[in-house]
Amino acid sequence: MGSRSDWPTMKLAAERLDQLGVGWTAKVVSAHRTPQRLVEFASGAKAQGIKVVIAGAGGAAHLPGMAASMTDLPVLGVPVKSKALKGLDSLLSIVQMPAGVPVATLAIGEAGAANAGILAAQILALSDSALAERLSAFRAAQTEGVAETVED
Repeated sequence: MGSRSDWPTMKLAAERLDQLGVGWTAKVVSAHRTPQRLVEFASGAKAQGIKVVIAGAGGAAHLPGMAASMTDLPVLGVPVKSKALKGLDSLLSIVQMPAGVPVATLAIGEAGAANAGILAAQILALSDSALAERLSAFRAAQTEGVAETVED
């Protein structure tokens, strides 16, 4: 994530990954304030065994795109809500990638972070049948948890 202040949003991705039994690591990597850290992380991610990058950032939100420019791993971008424009600036910064440098952009804020965790698991499940089964169970439980009526 771009800063420590992004963690309250990005922890939802971590929670979904935990729910699904997927290992993860979180780092603060600012595209603007720690560019060398970004280069080292993104260019070395694959060698470290990382398979999917979830990058959350607010404001100018260059982290997901810059990370995507330095790795061929899938990058999932989460626009974090900003004070000035409520995350619209973040969304536009992440979604407007040039052809050839894709970033899968999710919803602004907590829903986007939670969905990033699930989407990362879905990508990983393409080559992990046990994870695919856990995902199916997760989705079934989610469906079963929706009441049919408005009454308790």
